[in-house]
This record gives sequence, structure tokens and C-alpha cells, in this order.
Amino acid sequence: MKKIFQITDTAAKRIHDIIQSENKLEMKLRIYIIGGGCSGFQYRFMLDKTINEGDYIFEEKGVFLIIDPMSFQYLIGGLIDYKEELEGSRFIIKNPNAQHTCSCGLSFSV
Repeated sequence: MKKIFQITDTAAKRIHDIIQSENKLEMKLRIYIIGGGCSGFQYRFMLDKTINEGDYIFEEKGVFLIIDPMSFQYLIGGLIDYKEELEGSRFIIKNPNAQHTCSCGLSFSV
């Protein structure tokens, strides 16, 4: 059975490390989508402890992710990863619902 949303070991470790380093153990990673970017929508990430009505909460590999209902519809079946490269480090969403993505991977269209 396909998972609703997945997280790689690398992303889980990085999220855990960020939460530990900021000593905010009650925090979770919120993933959300806003309009804009070169492809129409942009992925955003923030630490959050507030769970809003309708939010989807996922626990995998020892970390919690929060996705709001509007963003969730675009992220079903997705995966969050974390990459460290010469250009920098960042979280990356692999989104099976995206028709097009920009070269940086932070924006997409459906």
C-alpha cells in the first residue's frame, strides 16, 4: 500500500537535529504550499507547535510533520528528502502530483 506522505532517513535526521539544536522538542515540521514562484506554487517549511483544525499530522522515523488541508491535496503520495550539495543544503519535496517543477525544485505546477 502506498503511503500518504513519506520522509527519507536523511530528512528525518535533519529535522530531528534542527529541533534538538534549538531545544524545542515540542516542535514539528510544517510543510505548506503558497502561490508564487516560477512554476505557480512554492513549498515552504517551518517549525510549528500549533495544530490547527483539519491539519494532517504524520509521525515517521521519530519526527512529526504537519500539513494543512489545502496543501495536503497537492502533496498526497509525496516524499520529503534533505540534500547537502555544493550549492547549499535544503529540504526537497518529490511530488508525484506536480506536472512541472523549476530547476531549484522549490516551485511546481499541477
